[in-house]
Amino acid sequence: MTPSRPPRRSLVTGANRGLGLEFVRQLLAHGDHVVATCRHPGRANALNQLVGEHPGRLHVLPLDVGDPKSHAELARELPLVMDGIDLLVNNAGVLHSGERFGHVPPANLDDSLRTNASGPFLLTQALAERLVDGATVANLSSVLGSIASVGGFHTPSYAMSKAAQNMATALLATAMRERGIAVVALHPGWVQTDMGGSGAQITPDASVRGLIKVIDGLGIDDTGKFFDYRGQPVPW
Repeated sequence: MTPSRPPRRSLVTGANRGLGLEFVRQLLAHGDHVVATCRHPGRANALNQLVGEHPGRLHVLPLDVGDPKSHAELARELPLVMDGIDLLVNNAGVLHSGERFGHVPPANLDDSLRTNASGPFLLTQALAERLVDGATVANLSSVLGSIASVGGFHTPSYAMSKAAQNMATALLATAMRERGIAVVALHPGWVQTDMGGSGAQITPDASVRGLIKVIDGLGIDDTGKFFDYRGQPVPW
């Protein structure tokens, strides 16, 4: 892949597998300097292999997106490897499958809201000083978080947490607009990952290629909006 834009300083959460790992691969191919975060860097074999292939351009740091203490630690460590953030990809998330009405465990809701909604919001807040003016914050959302698109009782803890994350996107967009920072929600499609399952429709490669194209085309007028990986608007 040939770089079609100047290299960026990018940070990707949940980068040890699935869409996060694919984001890291493609951003590196674009020439970016990437910080990849995950809960257990020592176990992230694919990421650590990429570190060897891209010396000096990829750093792996620990982050538990659901733990504010971990956010603060990342904010402290970041300047040692990167002098600012041009792109923050809030990708880390959790989906509890098999939920049925009347049997949704409270722990599922708590975990989903902490990881998928308050986690990205608080992390973005913690890293706000590291984001350069004119940066982009891309929150990986889902059409399942679209209230207008509800078609049945599906993955309620995930859907509710993604709807809450969408509100966080809208609020962050208003808070950071004066610095020229665009904050958007992105639906990656139904992707063939551990979370998406084997019946999913598109590959991580195709999804992330589309998402990066959308990100590259964003301007401040797009802040606070919700797009899919093809650049089409998604209803809230």
